[in-house]
Formats: sequence, C-alpha cells, structure tokens
Amino acid sequence: MQSMDLNLLIALDALLQEGSVVAAARRMNLSAPAMSRTLSRIRQSLGDPILVRAGRNLVPTPRALELQGRVRSLIEDAQTLMRPETSADISTLDRNFTLRTSDYVAGVFGARLIALMAKTAPNITLRFAQEGKEDVNALREGHIDLDIGAVRESGPEIRVQSVLRDSFVGVIRKGHPLLEGEITPERFAAASHVSASRRGRMRGPIDNALEKLGLSRRVNFVVPGFYAALFTAASSDIVAAMPCGVAIGAEALGMQVRHFTLPLTLPTCDVMQAWHPRFDNDAGHRFLRQAVKQVLIHPRKTASG
Repeated sequence: MQSMDLNLLIALDALLQEGSVVAAARRMNLSAPAMSRTLSRIRQSLGDPILVRAGRNLVPTPRALELQGRVRSLIEDAQTLMRPETSADISTLDRNFTLRTSDYVAGVFGARLIALMAKTAPNITLRFAQEGKEDVNALREGHIDLDIGAVRESGPEIRVQSVLRDSFVGVIRKGHPLLEGEITPERFAAASHVSASRRGRMRGPIDNALEKLGLSRRVNFVVPGFYAALFTAASSDIVAAMPCGVAIGAEALGMQVRHFTLPLTLPTCDVMQAWHPRFDNDAGHRFLRQAVKQVLIHPRKTASG
C-alpha cells in the first residue's frame, strides 16, 4: 500500500477553507513558502491545480469544489476519533456484558444489579457465566468483560479492584440441636457437615482452624456451590458454612434456616472485580464497574433505592 501523508488532507482543508496560501499558512502555523510547497505536493498527488490564480486572488477548480465537503467531513471524523471519549448516554446504551462470577455473587447481588441497570441503563443485558477454569485469557480475548470473585492469580496487566468483604457463617435448619446452648468449637466440629467446593474439596480454612484447636470435623457431603449447601442444611441436620450474604438472603426470603457466628477465627471472603485495561476508558464498561461496586459495597442502600 502506497504510503500517505495525512497532513496533506489537513493542509488541503485549510487551503479550501481560506482560499489563500498566506491565510492557510497562518492557520496551520507555517510560513507562506512552506504552505506553497505543500500545495505543490497536493497538486502532484491529486493531478489537479486545486487553486488557480484569478487576478489577485485564488479560486478553486471544479475538482477542489467537489472535494471540499468530503475533505471537511474526513477531518471532522478524524478529530472525533482522536478526541478523548466523553461520558456516553448510558440511558440509551445498547450492549451485552458477560460477567464471570460465582453463584454467591450472582444469587445475592444479581437481582439488585439488574434492578439498578433497569433504572439507569435499560438496554444493557447482563449474562452471568459460571466460574470454572478462571484463566486470564478469557479477559484478554474479550470472552469475559468482568471477572468477579475471590482473590486469585491474574496477569500483570489486569486491573483489579476490591468490591466486597464478607465473613463466613454457619447455617442450620430451624430447630437444629446446635441451637440448644452455646455453639462451641467442640459442638460445631462434632456435627455433620456439607462442603461447598467447585473443585470437590473436602478440606478448607475451617478444617485448618479446627486443626489448630486439636479438632476435626466430618464432611459427609460435597456440593459445587453455596446454594446446594444451603438447601442441604435447610432439609437435614447437616451444617453448612457460607458467606453471610447468602445466609441473610435466605432468611429474608423465609427459608427455614438460621445462621450463627462460627466459633473459629477465619479469613474474610474478599471479592474483587477484574478487567482488561483496554476497557479502562470505555464509557459503558466504566459504568458497569461502577454499578457492580455500588451494589456490592452498598447492598442495602441499593436494594431500598
């Protein structure tokens, strides 16, 4: 492809607008001789004199008149393209976003996020993709717009922002024998337990904390997510552990369960959102990130409007 000097377009636009080499030179902060040389290059490129002498003035050729509107339009488009993006009209934005997250985030906060979108950006569609192989390539290749979940390894260029810190609680059915008295580490460990693990793990932070106290528990059941563990606890004497948000949500919906503070010292459940830096200045993606942060950090405020 033959190389092009796009500066010639800018000079041509100035010459056609001004109708004068001197005025066009002043507009482009060039000397008159430099502008004359540029006009010569334009004439050579287009095979047309563009501006011709008529007495003391220059007048455009028919070819110049034909090009004038098109050149001006190209310059305006280029200026728009190179201008920093301004705030988009989110209320009319029609776009689909894919969020990779756990059933915890989707279940507890999904409805609130969708409600916020319906008020401010009704044409945005959210697709929640289940966590599985949390590879960073999905963000790099654009298959995932936003990754929301626990802290995990990501590429050096990936942007990460903390959006929620939750704690784990125990969940049991109403009338469970554990409710009859203080829930000590010993009584807690002696109960039957369900483990929520996408990878099928039977051990986790709870077992490590019990081990420090010289205790251990029996995990009778392993399920892939917190909601399966929740229904298991609601319909049996098995004890489940899950983020407090899940437990509170279940109680608010009238499920026959109760949550309790675990008699152990456990790390918090830190939820992050991650995205690729090519979306840093994208107005729609920026709105999505702000909405997620608003809903997860201020869930009660958002839920009440």
